[in-house]
Amino acid sequence: MLPALPLDEAGKYVAAAYLVFLALVLIYVAIMASKLSRIEREVVELAELVEGREADADASPPPARAKEPVA
Repeated sequence: MLPALPLDEAGKYVAAAYLVFLALVLIYVAIMASKLSRIEREVVELAELVEGREADADASPPPARAKEPVA
C-alpha cells in the first residue's frame, strides 16, 4: 500500500501544521496574559478604593440620612 503523499512532500505539510498550531497557542497565551493583566489592574484599583473608604469611615462618622416614607 502506498502513502497518500510521498514522504518528501508530506513533511512540508506536517511542518506547516505544527507551525499553525504553535501560532494559535502563542496567540491564545498572549490574549490570556493581556486579560490577566487587565484583571490584576482592576483588582488593585478596587483594593485602593476599599482602603480609601475604610480610611474615610475611620476618620468621620457616616452622614445621617433622612428617613424616606415607605409607600
